[in-house]
Amino acid sequence: MLNTIVEASQNFCIHQIRAPHKVHDDVTQMRTVIAYIDIETISFKKYRVYIGASLGFAQRISTLLLEEEQSDEETLIDMILETANLIVGSAKVLSLETGEHSYTMSTPHFEKIDSFDLDYDTAKVLKVEDDEMIIAIKEL
Repeated sequence: MLNTIVEASQNFCIHQIRAPHKVHDDVTQMRTVIAYIDIETISFKKYRVYIGASLGFAQRISTLLLEEEQSDEETLIDMILETANLIVGSAKVLSLETGEHSYTMSTPHFEKIDSFDLDYDTAKVLKVEDDEMIIAIKEL
């Protein structure tokens, strides 16, 4: 499941942000804007998908979508909620195409702006220049 969500995140970087990116495993304790979406598979397993973006990554999205060069905290939260919805929704479509992990998804929720110190089972990090976005999954 993480691979499909990472693929959707990479598509977001390629088609929306339009900047080169790298994927790595090193989740750092940087200050992030964190949102989550709960999903349930067709086999009734439940997971929480976390999207945590550095403030720079969140601002990059705000600049892209709203053309704001300096967004306030509330706007950055809205951008991460929207990004979580776009990425997990895109992953849902990708999973339907492969038949691997079909699932239903809830609405995104804001968690916090702080270090990414949440409990998770597996994670990957997308890096665009000096900005990072963490994708993590926890089985509920």
